[in-house]
Amino acid sequence: MTTPPTGQDLPAAVGTPRSAATPASAGTPSAPPATRSWLRKWRRTTQPTPPDLADSITAQTERRISLLDRNPFQIGFFLTIGALGAYGLVLTVISLKSVIILVMLSLAIALGLSPIVEWFHHHGVRRGVSVLMVALGVISLLGLAGWALVPVITEQVNVLLLQAPGYLENLRQNPQIAAFDAQFHLIDKAVDFLASGELIGGLFGGLVGAGQIVANTVFSVIITTVLTLYFLVTLPAIKDMIYQLAPASRRPRVRYLANEMFKRVGGYVSGLFIVVLIAMSVAFLFLNIVGLSQYALALTVVVGMFAFVPLVGTTISMIIVSIVAFSFSPTTGLITLIFFLAYQQFDAYFIQPRIFSQSVQIPAVLVMLAAISGGLLLGFVGAILAIPVMAALLLLYREVLVPHLDRT
Repeated sequence: MTTPPTGQDLPAAVGTPRSAATPASAGTPSAPPATRSWLRKWRRTTQPTPPDLADSITAQTERRISLLDRNPFQIGFFLTIGALGAYGLVLTVISLKSVIILVMLSLAIALGLSPIVEWFHHHGVRRGVSVLMVALGVISLLGLAGWALVPVITEQVNVLLLQAPGYLENLRQNPQIAAFDAQFHLIDKAVDFLASGELIGGLFGGLVGAGQIVANTVFSVIITTVLTLYFLVTLPAIKDMIYQLAPASRRPRVRYLANEMFKRVGGYVSGLFIVVLIAMSVAFLFLNIVGLSQYALALTVVVGMFAFVPLVGTTISMIIVSIVAFSFSPTTGLITLIFFLAYQQFDAYFIQPRIFSQSVQIPAVLVMLAAISGGLLLGFVGAILAIPVMAALLLLYREVLVPHLDRT
């Protein structure tokens, strides 16, 4: 009985050498399994194909087109459109300068009165009622100032016009002035000019010019009052609208900066009201003590009006009050001049630094430059608004520009 041959005894396949049929030697690496080859093939086919070098160069060339490669007519057209747009915007701002000034002044007044409104609102009074109470108080103060100032000014102007010819005639008692007038007849011309009433017409441009000045003043007061009331009522909504203009990621930072700017502007206006109130109270008491009670209220209003003007306001009011005091007696005038000089120093070095120490942190040089620049550009209102604007710009410099420069 024969046994079946084993694998070692089987002959090699026909046409195949034995060396190919036998298993590989120990030193030869074996072929990888079929599963791994399939996995590598699948990975190769699923990977993205790298872009062609020529295509990438073409894409970069298309994205980076130099200005010199563009059509000169296209460049000129877009530059002309941009220049015309900028020029039109500048002309629009210049044409609306008076309206923009009124809006800025109203917003500054609203920010200054906002702490009083917030105080009433936190004590249970509705915001609309709080705004109405504050508005009535401010209007009452303005009415009292007009009631005290207008009659005195009218009386003094009439007295001056009536007595001016007599003053001019008395000048002829001086021999030199009499000889000069005999040659040129200046006193006679001045007397005729005052008697004809042309002084008022020359100052205000005639009846039409005076009417225009009164109409513009009334219009400005009404618009400023209406805008101030509107800003007081809608100030929280206006702040939220400003905050929404910033991206969501930067909104907390913008909210902080905007609140700080509003706080400084409002703090300056509120502090200015306090400074003016103190100056008016001190002036009223002093004028009654020195015997100028007849004009004390009117001169107090003058002091308050000029106290709003930075740097030079107190000096102008001091000169006006001293001239009135000298008209009574030289002693009263000298005492008044010394008192207001002393109070000016006390106000500059004691009162204002303590009131504005938290709200407006501006060096004295910047205060002077801001007030002068604002007065030259926009007049009386510009001198008032220049300091809070400078405070806001200084805040942006400290909180935005300096940290950005430190990071770079």
